[in-house]
Amino acid sequence: MRYIIVLTAAALLFGACREVKKEAVVVHSDTVYTCSMHPQIMQDRPGKCPICGMELIPVKKSMDMGDGSVQLSDQQMRLGGVRLDTVGGSVIGDGMVLTGTVTVNETGSTAVSARLAGRIERLYVKTTGEAVHKGQKLYDLYSEELNNAEQEYLLALERQETLHSNVVDLKQLMEAARSKLLLWGLSEAQVAELARVRKPEPVTSFYSPSEGVVTSVEGHEGDEVAAGTVVVRLVDLSTVWVEAQVYTSQLPDIGKEAPVVVRLPEVPGREWPGRISFMNPEVDPDARINGVRIVLRNGDGVLKPGMAAEVRVTNGERHSLTLPETAVIRGATGNLVWVAAGHNLFRPVMVDTGVEEGDRVEIRSGLTAGDVVVTEGAYWVNSAYGFMHGGDAMAGMKM
Repeated sequence: MRYIIVLTAAALLFGACREVKKEAVVVHSDTVYTCSMHPQIMQDRPGKCPICGMELIPVKKSMDMGDGSVQLSDQQMRLGGVRLDTVGGSVIGDGMVLTGTVTVNETGSTAVSARLAGRIERLYVKTTGEAVHKGQKLYDLYSEELNNAEQEYLLALERQETLHSNVVDLKQLMEAARSKLLLWGLSEAQVAELARVRKPEPVTSFYSPSEGVVTSVEGHEGDEVAAGTVVVRLVDLSTVWVEAQVYTSQLPDIGKEAPVVVRLPEVPGREWPGRISFMNPEVDPDARINGVRIVLRNGDGVLKPGMAAEVRVTNGERHSLTLPETAVIRGATGNLVWVAAGHNLFRPVMVDTGVEEGDRVEIRSGLTAGDVVVTEGAYWVNSAYGFMHGGDAMAGMKM
């Protein structure tokens, strides 16, 4: 009986040792299971791909080199389609394309306001988007204050014509009364007509000081308005702005007065030449972008605020280091490239990019001619880094 108990205990101990040993193998295994169709799937045990259902295949884990580098196996290189190329120089520069938007030329905005208190008797412009010509009648206003001023002007005019005084300069009084009417918004023609008929009208018409399109109607018939109250807002669309966004890394290649060509996807086959007239002196600290502005003539009214625009900035060509755009991983804090540091060994390097032309990107700093970099499969290498280090390769890195 004692012999049987000893054998049983030995069997249990042997089994426990086997389980511990099996568990230790799993914990310390250098094999990771991934999908040949979806290499971003990585787990530490066999199974099926959660995306396509295929059986996962075993590959060696990337080695943690302790310095942010990633070591891939030959099988991982094939699965990720990793391709390498040597950094070299090429001619680039001819231009860069910026995205922009057609906006209102704010220097052409006009707020037509009442210059004195009164009541709006009639509005001649009531809808937004309506075209208004300079000198077009906008509204009629009844103003007791204005009527009194017209009476004063007529009285001064009559006295100046009929009386002669060496004590009082009647002509000066008449001119002062006339100037008051002009300052309150009456035109020269209206004042001349008042002097001709010698009778003020109960309501006075006011006219547009400029040409434009109505953007808002803020007055209504019957409204009592105070001096300075806006009645109608206009904007002149004979010229418009195109405002485009520029990354801070592109700013050295763009200067004020740089020539540009603007194209609109909504108006195919046409383009508008122009120059950069303004560069925002402030940079958005979060997005790291700046703004530039182009002024374009819009005589035929084709350019409408809100339209998307493509702005091509033309620069002189130059010889510079370039990479395919597939080699550059872009992030909120900068741009990263994976550089070969040995056989299937890669380290992350932050780079400063410049002009982009076609599928090529200019590299201003971070690399030198002769460096070997990942040009295809860069995001696979980046995923391997995330699996190995559990974070973003750009975190904590600086140019």
